[in-house]
Amino acid sequence: MAHPTVLISGIGIAGPTLAYWLAARGFKVTLVERAPRLRTSGYVIDFWGRGYDIAEQMGLLPELIGKGYRVETLRFVDERGHRVGGFKADVFRSLAGGRFVSLPRGDLAELIFRAAAHRCEVIFGDSIVGVEEVKEGVRARFEHAAPRSFDLVVGADGLHSQMRRLVFGSEASVERYLGYMVAAFETTGYRPRDEGVYVSYAVPGKQVARFAMRDDRTLFLFVFAAATPPAVEPHDLATQKAILRGEFGEAGWECPAILAALDRCTELYFDRVSQIRMDGWSQGRVALVGDAAFCPSLLAGQGSALAMIGAYVLAGELARAGGQYEAAYRSYEALLRPFIDGKQRAGARFAASFAPHTRLGLLLRNQISKAFRLPLIAHLLMGRSLLDRISLPDYPPTPDAA
Repeated sequence: MAHPTVLISGIGIAGPTLAYWLAARGFKVTLVERAPRLRTSGYVIDFWGRGYDIAEQMGLLPELIGKGYRVETLRFVDERGHRVGGFKADVFRSLAGGRFVSLPRGDLAELIFRAAAHRCEVIFGDSIVGVEEVKEGVRARFEHAAPRSFDLVVGADGLHSQMRRLVFGSEASVERYLGYMVAAFETTGYRPRDEGVYVSYAVPGKQVARFAMRDDRTLFLFVFAAATPPAVEPHDLATQKAILRGEFGEAGWECPAILAALDRCTELYFDRVSQIRMDGWSQGRVALVGDAAFCPSLLAGQGSALAMIGAYVLAGELARAGGQYEAAYRSYEALLRPFIDGKQRAGARFAASFAPHTRLGLLLRNQISKAFRLPLIAHLLMGRSLLDRISLPDYPPTPDAA
């Protein structure tokens, strides 16, 4: 395969990152996305570690930092808005050596996509509905376009990956639900605003937080415990809003005003807090990357960075293998599996801290958070989860790369 062709399903974080690095190494890449356009909405993420390093290699840091926010404080409040816990965000920046930024996930996705788009073919408004291995590679069938053949296919289409379902089986067999639901939305004109402060309020089993963004926007994040995920279709906005009103209508604090703003919104992120645990990330010529392969859960806090790490390693191993894709897939998994497993274990532990089930649990969380003001304690409690203890290979570009 002098110039292998690769079809990537999904234009989020992992897919365009993979496209960028494959194209830089001489691959001919096609990106396909079911949505009619790039999704730019979503929640604010904290971005650091090896993902930050990869973004720097892609030349994205100046714009990334420009679009980012400097969160000064995480503040836990009671129903009257009085501080009951929290800490200065400088503790995170210190542990990350200053290489840390908070920004909307959609802004990160847009920056990566713009870096990759001119290097590859991009198809919006279509999806892969079938794949079949044939002598010359993989024959892909699309919902709208005519079938085409590619040397390799990669699913980078998120937690609810259609590519994973087509090739590896049902989602239920690999999803590990962590007992929480999450939702997020934006509104304009909300008051009060606390610039640079992530304000969080919780009662047993529920948390709602707000963060003031530019252009008079405010982002809200809901987390609530649910032994069984509520039965709701992905795009059933009315039912999703009704569930949130039922969960938070009597919760206190600013919830009435927040729910009033929710009633006016037209875009809402609403999903289960889950991990994807798979025995293998490839089958034949098809591989998975990012949340499709190893989602750590939204509440783990590093999904975007892990998606970029996975895409970088997969592209590098495919280039280094010189057409031996099976060997590349094995190396990709061998390099990342211990690291990803550790992140998933930490993510499962961390999820419960967002919405402890009891008042005692909330009290303990709040008291522990105050101890983060002491750098030594913060390092002992958070250092292991913040630091990416993995050395990424240095993959040189292919000399005749496009």
